[in-house]
Amino acid sequence: MTSRTLHWKLVIDAGDPHAQAEFWADALGYVIEDNNALIEGLLAAGHAPEELTVERWGRRAWRDLVAVRHPDDPYDEASGTGLGRRLLFQRVPEVKTVKNRLHIDVHPAAGEREAEVARLADRGATVLTRVKEPGGEWVVMSDPEGNEFCVS
Repeated sequence: MTSRTLHWKLVIDAGDPHAQAEFWADALGYVIEDNNALIEGLLAAGHAPEELTVERWGRRAWRDLVAVRHPDDPYDEASGTGLGRRLLFQRVPEVKTVKNRLHIDVHPAAGEREAEVARLADRGATVLTRVKEPGGEWVVMSDPEGNEFCVS
């Protein structure tokens, strides 16, 4: 059996990928990837058109894609691309219409669930329902674009 390293990211469709990246970076304590050097190099070489980029956070960013990564994980310094735990938000034209098939669970410290729910609500999330079952308790919320997630 051979050993291999597999890099992965969770891709999330979004109407406004940059706003979603800001929300989730704040919610998870992640950082927004800085792809400025990669983009500038591709533009200078004529490999990417300028209309695919925007000015965001004082740097050049892709118009329709932005990722967040865990601050302790490795990343490629030349491109800014994370090599660990990542979420990539990609612009799509349609709005969300049905329940997620995959969602994020946020696990605050013991006794901090309500404080975390309030913090995330202050940043644009919405409480959908509170669940109390023999197996546990959690709060189902939605992010600013309506994607469900749980705070356990």
